[in-house]
Amino acid sequence: MTRERLYLFDTTLRDGQQTPGIDFSIEDKRVIAGLLDELGVDYVEGGYPGANPTDTALFAKRPPLRHAHFTAFGMTKRAGRSVSNDPGLVALLDADADAICFVAKSWDFHVRVALGATNEENLEGIRDSVAAAKARGREVLLDCEHFFDGYKANPDYALACARAAYEAGARWVVLCDTNGGTLPHEVERIVAEVTRVIPGDHLGIHAHDDTGQAVANSLAAVRAGARHIQGTLNGIGERCGNANLVSLIPTLLLKDDYAARFETGVSSAALARLTSISRTFDELLNRAPDRQAPYVGEAAFATKAGIHASAILKDPQTYEHVSPEAVGNRRRVLVSDQAGRSNLLAELARIGLTVDRNDPRIDRLLDEVKRREAEGYAYEGADASFELLARRTLDSVPHFFEVEGFRVMVERRHNALGKLVTMSEATVKVRVDDEVLMSVGEGNGPVNALDVALRKDLGKYSPYLADLELVDFKVRILNGTTAATTRVLIESGNGHGARWFTVGVSTNIVDASFQALIDSITFKLLRDGAPASRARTAA
Repeated sequence: MTRERLYLFDTTLRDGQQTPGIDFSIEDKRVIAGLLDELGVDYVEGGYPGANPTDTALFAKRPPLRHAHFTAFGMTKRAGRSVSNDPGLVALLDADADAICFVAKSWDFHVRVALGATNEENLEGIRDSVAAAKARGREVLLDCEHFFDGYKANPDYALACARAAYEAGARWVVLCDTNGGTLPHEVERIVAEVTRVIPGDHLGIHAHDDTGQAVANSLAAVRAGARHIQGTLNGIGERCGNANLVSLIPTLLLKDDYAARFETGVSSAALARLTSISRTFDELLNRAPDRQAPYVGEAAFATKAGIHASAILKDPQTYEHVSPEAVGNRRRVLVSDQAGRSNLLAELARIGLTVDRNDPRIDRLLDEVKRREAEGYAYEGADASFELLARRTLDSVPHFFEVEGFRVMVERRHNALGKLVTMSEATVKVRVDDEVLMSVGEGNGPVNALDVALRKDLGKYSPYLADLELVDFKVRILNGTTAATTRVLIESGNGHGARWFTVGVSTNIVDASFQALIDSITFKLLRDGAPASRARTAA
């Protein structure tokens, strides 16, 4: 059976940039546009030419895209102006873009209050703008802003706005849930009613996530006949964000209700890079990925309960709704105080340790994990520390260096400018081979100072640490007094994008941090194949 085509429109670079705290540079936009093109979306909305220097420069020299239509965004002609006498519209028409996405009010309340125009002037702006873009050879889309609220208040006028764009030649008329307050059953009903006026293969949906249902609303619109979906990478956007294309795309490709009926521009090979693309995007935003994000989160295919792990080892379909490999993710069987042998064996297999399930060392490792977790360690969130513990119990870890001692001082003083500052200084003494090395480092805090001092001189191991980066640092007080046990979780990364987590526990926050830091460095040396110290070779 021939499947219908669904078209994917990404507005990360325009609507997504309205996210508080996000401000893309031109280079950021070019890189992200390339990721989207690689993924296979049909339209990449680059921004609003003429509205700011960054977007104007981007459209003066567009990014090279092989598949996606590079799209400019802007408002329809203002009331009382001609097309040639509206600077915003002229900048949009002159932009180096394959398509133009206009935005127009479709709620008469907004036409009156926000624009100060008449209903007919708004319709005239829609018709004239679409016609002008068509005359310039551009593919045209019209975002009907506040369409669902407008339809509920005055369906005749909301439909008139959509019809004006369609009859003027717009390829896509996009129905926008701008306030994000419409529910899926309402979206499905209203879109179905609109298809009686405008064919579904010319209708799109743009959903905001203010009720947490932007993805559901987008799917509801598809069921009702829409064939164009707008959204953003990882669902970013103003307020609560937009429909998350990273959740929508695998649903469309992997769930039978949609996969059997529709096709998109995203191939199976591109889908297998979805997790990487999502996390690369978060890296560009300088934020930690959502561990529980559907499909691509680190915990999306993670199992903690022993009985679940046992079932997954027999057949992954017992607890997985899709194959993690299909979206470039992986199965994780967590090791914790709730774990059984199945969890442990699965995780050992993943890290490449082959052990007979009846080996008595398995029970010893399991007991050790449970003992340490009772003290406050959390290995389900510290994969690198667990691997080091497992290898020391079941195999071996090369001895790289030995910390003979460290000292940290924190001083609050006035600097040369008379400003009161707090600085930390750390001294670390380590033994590498038969040589004792001592380094001093300064930092914003004791952990930063220790990190600087440790990496300043580790002898032959220093080159292996050149691309080591401490990505995140989390502290949790386990029993709430100032003398409480403290757990520190450190996330580290390297120049190739790999991430790993290590944990330390102590009544002293600096000691707990140092434990996690040493594990992080040791894990990197192990993974990079660094040679063992000549002093000792067994862990």
